Amino acid sequence: MPEYWANLGVDLHLDLGAAGSRRARVELALRDAIRSGRLAPGTRLPSTRALAGELSLARNTIAAAYEQLIAEGFLAARTGSGTTVAVLPDRPAPAARPVRTPAPRHDLRPGSPDVTTFPVEAWIRATRRALTRAPASAYDYGEPAGRTELRAALATYLGRTRGVLAAPEHIVVCSGYVQALSLLSRVIGGTIAMEDPCLPFHRDVVRHAGAGVMALPVDEDGARTDLLTGAVRAAVLTPAHQYPTGVTLQPGRRHAAVSWARDGGGLLIEDDYDGEFRYDRQPVGTLQGMAPGQVAYIGTAAKSLGPALRLAWMVLPDHLVEPVIEAKRLTDLHTESIGQLALADMIDSHAYDRHIRARRLDYRRRRDLLVDRIGGRYRLLGIAAGLHALLQLPGGGPGEDDIAARAAGDGLALTTLGPQWHAPGTPGLEGLVLGYATPRPAGYPAALDALARALA
Repeated sequence: MPEYWANLGVDLHLDLGAAGSRRARVELALRDAIRSGRLAPGTRLPSTRALAGELSLARNTIAAAYEQLIAEGFLAARTGSGTTVAVLPDRPAPAARPVRTPAPRHDLRPGSPDVTTFPVEAWIRATRRALTRAPASAYDYGEPAGRTELRAALATYLGRTRGVLAAPEHIVVCSGYVQALSLLSRVIGGTIAMEDPCLPFHRDVVRHAGAGVMALPVDEDGARTDLLTGAVRAAVLTPAHQYPTGVTLQPGRRHAAVSWARDGGGLLIEDDYDGEFRYDRQPVGTLQGMAPGQVAYIGTAAKSLGPALRLAWMVLPDHLVEPVIEAKRLTDLHTESIGQLALADMIDSHAYDRHIRARRLDYRRRRDLLVDRIGGRYRLLGIAAGLHALLQLPGGGPGEDDIAARAAGDGLALTTLGPQWHAPGTPGLEGLVLGYATPRPAGYPAALDALARALA
């Protein structure tokens, strides 16, 4: 094959067939590609010289074919702009796309940080430094457990900030919290206890991975870990800041959970999704620091930086490291490497710490404003932490669904407590799960105004 073929400027696939002259075959192939819509209006075609070289034809043959199709209205040519596909007046209208629901004017749904505060410049600098130092192997297939640079950085960071006892070889980097939960559920199997209420999507993830789900009630002291029995293999807990009630797991419940795991060989899966964000005191230490051999710790960059990164990490007991790595290998081989290198650099340079501190101050102010605007008339449950708060609705007034519908009519998106329960229609507490980190800074006061109108 001639070497010049690899240097053609624009790739174009044409099936010339076998009937007719060379020029006629080129014209027919181009007409068919344009009529079928494979070549859309405005598509730039290769130069006559380039296409002639690709098809092993004379340049004059291609030029004559182009001229004929220009005359017929299939192609258009401008000096200096090359040859492009023309707009055909009789071309069928494209199929209608599904109508998308317009985005709400105001959004107080939980689950996301303010993504407009993503540290773009810091991330660019970290990526540039990381790629400058990275070996060529960084662009090849990676290890299922993740890049050594990030695992080492996380071991230091998690020990310093969250009290996690982690060696790099016990850390597995994965593509988001959902993958971490799925991998663990697949490896553990059996029945897994999950807090009630909790995020319904996470229950679906566990079931999809082949495990069963048992409801573990939550009260003002956190999950009822005293109810754990040998019938379950593992328990998923959010001890630092329970979702959605916002409570923290009290010491007695922590000790009950650890005792259950040690005595019965169970596993505690610790979801530390927003553990960095505590506003009234130092964040509560992790369960993993109490019992590294019985706890699988999961952290994520989704709440601190942004969900788009798809970066999370597990700190695993020794007996789970190899099974989870093998499950990861068979799932997607490895998590993308460039983001891992950039995050490792941000952690090592303390740019990640600086970003966390800035966001902590911002989200604390947002929560304070929510309390000022709403807290006088309604009770906000949970501790001063995280990116959401649970607003309890009093009995005798409009229900959560009525308020959410009223808010939607005013352009405000809300999440109700009802779907978070394991059993739909669970009687008792009604409320709204308010994500005060989600709105853009300029729109947050207006979102609170819309919330006040919906509650009025």
